[in-house]
Amino acid sequence: MEGTDHSTNGRGGGSRSRQGRRPKKGRFRKFVTFMFSCALLGISGLVVLVLYLHSQALPVGTFSQPSQMYDMHGELITSFQPGQNREFVPLKSIPKSLIDATLAIEDKRFYDHVGVDLRGIARAAVVNVQHMDRVQGASTLTQQLARNLYLTQDRTWSRKIKEAMYAVQLEMQLSKDQIMEKYLNDATYYGNSAYGVQAAAKLFFGKDVSELSLAESAMIAGVPKGPRYYSPYFDMDNAKQRQELILSEMANQGFITEQEAENAKREKLDIQPAAKKNTVVQAPYFRDYVRHIATQQLGIDDREFEEGGIRIYTTLDLAMQKVAEEAVAKQLDDKDELQASLVAIDPRNGYVKAMVGGKDYSANQFNRAISDSRQPGSAFKAFVYLTALQQPGFTPVSRFKSEPTVFTYDNGRKTYTPSNFAGKYPNGFIDLREAISKSDNIYAVQTIMQVGADKVIETARKMGVTSPLEPLPSLALGTYPVSPLEMAGAFGVIANQGVRIETTVITKIVSSTGRVLYEAKPSKVKVVEPEYAYTLTNLMKSVFDPGGTAGRVAEQIKRPVAGKTGTTNTDAWMVGFTPELATAVWVGYDRDRVISSVDSYKASPIFADFTEHALEAVPPKLFPMPDNVVSVYIDPATGKLATDKCPGARAEVFVKGTEPTDYCSEHGNAPPSDGKNEQKKGSWWNDLKRWWND
Repeated sequence: MEGTDHSTNGRGGGSRSRQGRRPKKGRFRKFVTFMFSCALLGISGLVVLVLYLHSQALPVGTFSQPSQMYDMHGELITSFQPGQNREFVPLKSIPKSLIDATLAIEDKRFYDHVGVDLRGIARAAVVNVQHMDRVQGASTLTQQLARNLYLTQDRTWSRKIKEAMYAVQLEMQLSKDQIMEKYLNDATYYGNSAYGVQAAAKLFFGKDVSELSLAESAMIAGVPKGPRYYSPYFDMDNAKQRQELILSEMANQGFITEQEAENAKREKLDIQPAAKKNTVVQAPYFRDYVRHIATQQLGIDDREFEEGGIRIYTTLDLAMQKVAEEAVAKQLDDKDELQASLVAIDPRNGYVKAMVGGKDYSANQFNRAISDSRQPGSAFKAFVYLTALQQPGFTPVSRFKSEPTVFTYDNGRKTYTPSNFAGKYPNGFIDLREAISKSDNIYAVQTIMQVGADKVIETARKMGVTSPLEPLPSLALGTYPVSPLEMAGAFGVIANQGVRIETTVITKIVSSTGRVLYEAKPSKVKVVEPEYAYTLTNLMKSVFDPGGTAGRVAEQIKRPVAGKTGTTNTDAWMVGFTPELATAVWVGYDRDRVISSVDSYKASPIFADFTEHALEAVPPKLFPMPDNVVSVYIDPATGKLATDKCPGARAEVFVKGTEPTDYCSEHGNAPPSDGKNEQKKGSWWNDLKRWWND
């Protein structure tokens, strides 16, 4: 009986065990049922969405609205007139090489997706996460077409969702070939008001699109990514690199062979000259620079920039711009190849007030004002001396002997032998004021050897110079190219008492609907103590004194001004400032041709003419002297405090605590009797009297 009971209990236990597992199976069945229901609902929803999209008519294509650019006073600089060059061609007239090139670089899965490429989105997401930046997009050709036909370029989620929906609708209602045809004719902008591949072929190569070679097709296919960046009219190097990338991609994807790609890369392209426009455009070089900043740095689509109806508010002062253009034109002969550029910045807010990139925009659109390809020469010495003044023991009366000198560096393994202009040397000791006024090269190299080229580069970087610089003795003489924009901004730091404010050209961009797309918030940081900036400013005023390198234009400027000239075999510079305006002027030839002595003297008159007329309505202002600056009379021959016996005694400013304390004894031991060497705090009245007497 016990056995029977045990046997029964065992079976009973087995029965309870199976019953205990039933809830697990039930939960699993419920989960499967739930997932199946969700899938069914999802499929049903997708079917409903597809049917809905299929039944809906696409919106009417958006009409382009001219975007407008304004100066700082709200005056219209230019209103863009898009869509003036457009010609439709059927797909059969477009060469296969151009279609393949477009697919290779823009949408290689075009014939496989339904308007939205989910695989491409996933791939782009992975790449962007890896780089922690948006380095790869996933928009298909169909999405690009939908965006350009029906939407704005706003970077919002709602716009992206609409773009995807319209792309799917396009795929439902048009064949792939029809979409491609529409894309190449209606959705693609190539710059210079050219819309569509036919206009682009005529623009760049002067031929019908059907006549394009493989190399020409690849060049054209690369432009829409950024017409101002990849157009052969604006940057041939970038355009060529992108063309070669496209040819390589075409080979990788099997559109062409490796040999065909290499042959096309070597083909010489005959780019047609850009057609001149009869309309006069105000501030054309500035306009192009604003476009570059907006499209390359702020993310504004190039097409939207012209026809999105946006309003671009800039820092330009049209009145100053006109003065700048007139000052340049006055010094340059239209028949000569000599070129010039000018950039003027308000140091108090970093606003670019005027920009001239060359003497004739219609003949050459290259903007020399932003090109970092010209050596600044002695204008770079400002950074050397500002660095030196911040080192212990170096003051305005620090002296070096200016004579032919061979400098050794790199632990004695190398030598450098600079020379003064025209081989002229004082062959005696000079101080910093004379070195700046006469632009003495030996003094400058002695200074950089003493303070260190690395420190000079550090100073230049703090002041906004980003061009490549090397820590060599020749750096003191400005042997490394920079741009006028950099120089104007850096000298503006000196004018602004050592405070650097980020250079700005766009203050605000507003969409056609009134939404603020961008608003400038320039950074502001003190990079030099004001007493050192003022001391250098006071020294650089001597450049305009009689005998100074810009002394011949001093009478043209009726206000306190400081600056530095710079001359190389191929470049002439004048970079200077008032409290309200820092201006850099460059004169030279595009092909590094040697400039004549007459040409080398044209930068200073341009600077003087512009500065005086640009500020004509502004009362002259003194450079404010900081509290930590003192003024004493010194004997130039010894650098010591002057006595009544010292001939040619002059007032000199020093950072407080660095001024000389010993009196000159070379002209007699009599101490001063008129009290003129009592340390004077930098009151505006004393400064005004010194400026007037000078």
